[in-house]
Amino acid sequence: MKDLVISLLEWIMSLGHLGIALGLMVEVIPSELVLSYGGYMVSQGHLNFTLSVIAGTIGGTLAQLFLYWMGYYGGRPFLEKYGKYVLISKKQIDLSERWFNKYGTGVIFFARFIPVVRHAISIPAGIAKMSFAKFTLFTTLAVIPWSIFFIELGSRLGSNWEDIKTIAAPYTRGIMIIAVVVIFLFILYKVKKK
Repeated sequence: MKDLVISLLEWIMSLGHLGIALGLMVEVIPSELVLSYGGYMVSQGHLNFTLSVIAGTIGGTLAQLFLYWMGYYGGRPFLEKYGKYVLISKKQIDLSERWFNKYGTGVIFFARFIPVVRHAISIPAGIAKMSFAKFTLFTTLAVIPWSIFFIELGSRLGSNWEDIKTIAAPYTRGIMIIAVVVIFLFILYKVKKK
């Protein structure tokens, strides 16, 4: 399996910066691996850091827009039937819908840093007909630091980029905790305001 993933990454990166965007749009391979391998290619001088971040941001945002449109135009029944083809399970839809209904549109930014909810949160945003402009803004603002972080880390790791999950774990866990705390504070603020 590892050899297959590396072969896919090599093929994706043979497309240059476009490969990063496509890798994140399709997301057959987790975004962390695509971005960190992109960072490794930056360290080897094959790709440019800034263009890689732009490509990662475009690809990551377009992937989420696709899920948003699925929710917006197809609704929940469509997603329950066809979501498996884009690696979205009913459990992810249920969880992300609960989060969206409980925390509102502000969760779109912070949920991007929380596993499981991260990818599926776009679906209830579409179902709820959240403003397209606001959704795109929050999504893009979350994808930019995600792209920078993993490309930079992959660049620093160089040929050890495969260790990304282990090395990034303390950082991503910290980011996730911060995101959950911010969501909690946001809820407190809304409750006190009422």
